[in-house]
Amino acid sequence: MTARTSSTSITATDRLGLTLFLAVALHMIFILGLSFDLELLVFPEESPLPTMEITLVHSRSEEAPEDADYLAQANQRGGGNTPEKVRPSSQNFNPLPIPKQGDAPSTQQAASPQAQQDPLPTMQMMTVEQSDRAIPELDEKMETPSRPEQITSAKLIESSKEVASLDAEIRQLKETLAKLPREKHLNANTREYKYAAYMDAWRSKVERIGNLNYPDEAKSRQLYGRLLLDVVINADGSVKRIDLLRSSGHKILDDAAIRIVTLAAPFAPFPEHIRKDFDVLHITRTWVFENNNQLQTR
Repeated sequence: MTARTSSTSITATDRLGLTLFLAVALHMIFILGLSFDLELLVFPEESPLPTMEITLVHSRSEEAPEDADYLAQANQRGGGNTPEKVRPSSQNFNPLPIPKQGDAPSTQQAASPQAQQDPLPTMQMMTVEQSDRAIPELDEKMETPSRPEQITSAKLIESSKEVASLDAEIRQLKETLAKLPREKHLNANTREYKYAAYMDAWRSKVERIGNLNYPDEAKSRQLYGRLLLDVVINADGSVKRIDLLRSSGHKILDDAAIRIVTLAAPFAPFPEHIRKDFDVLHITRTWVFENNNQLQTR
């Protein structure tokens, strides 16, 4: 019987793991040793960083001082009443308190007396009950607008008949007006030159006939007065109508005036410049029977 001896052999995997372990260990030693040296070089305990102190001034001078005691952002010649060097300061400068380490900074600030005395006015919202004006509510019973009535052929025919009838009435009215005589009213206030000569001739004739035929009864009874008479004359000079507009109060005088017009007619026909414009003239004048038995028209 033969005995078998066992021998351990190192594989490639074992060699790779050992190599990686040694490499990691060497790198750690190198990195840790280098970091400790840098801390000593960068932050040495015995050599603090140099500092520079600058003083801020509120005024400046044109000339620079020969021997400055402090560094500032501008030139300033110092003054004062003390021989020692005193740092310039502002009386109105009130630095904020530096909180001690471990104390939480206070976030609350003391309210000013003005803010405590005059609080902001609170805004008051207007509600519906406080308003003086109100929107009127819509009436539920409000009638809806009615639709326009549809026009039928029968209504169109009826409307056409009404229009034709109205047109006929207008045409008839025009014909009637065309047949009416063209009239012109003349009185004592008429100042148109083309009527002045005819009216003056008419006045002279009636006064002459009137004085020749003055009523005897008016003379015997000593009646006098005035009346308003409108004499309507046609274009040929004939009298169309005599209207008594205002009485004298005596029938004898009123009748005498009408009789005098009848005796004086016919008058002169209208001149051509009057005839082409008018067919009838209304001569309205005041007849005056005076107390000396004379007749005048005004």
